[in-house]
Amino acid sequence: MYRVSIETHFDSAHLLNGYTGACGRLHGHRWRIQVEVETERLDSVGISVDFKELSAWTDSILERFDHQYLNDVPPFDKINPTAENLAKHVFEELARQLPTVVRVGKVTVWESDKYAVAYSPGLSAHA
Repeated sequence: MYRVSIETHFDSAHLLNGYTGACGRLHGHRWRIQVEVETERLDSVGISVDFKELSAWTDSILERFDHQYLNDVPPFDKINPTAENLAKHVFEELARQLPTVVRVGKVTVWESDKYAVAYSPGLSAHA
C-alpha cells in the first residue's frame, strides 16, 4: 500500500456557537491541512498519486473557505466550524473526487501549532 500526503493551508475567521470561552468569540486561524491518500496501484511512470493532482483536488475544496467567515459558508452555516467538522468535511469531499483506485486515508486539521484533529472513518475510540 502506498500512502501519499500533502499539506496546505488557508486563513479564515470563525466562532463556535454554544462554546463558553474565547473560541465562542470571533477569531481567526491559519488552518493547516494534511491529506493522506492510499492506493496499491502505480502508473506506467511508477507514481501512485501525483502530488500536484492531490494538491489541486484538495485546494478545490478549500478555496471557498480561504479568507472567509466560516460560519457563513456551507456546510458551516448549519454546523459549527470546529476542526473536527472541517476534517470530516474535507475527507468526505475529497473522497468524492478521487479516482476509484485511490482512497482517502486520513485528513488532519491543525488550528494552531499545538492543536490538531485527525479524521478517518477507521479511527475508533477505546473505552
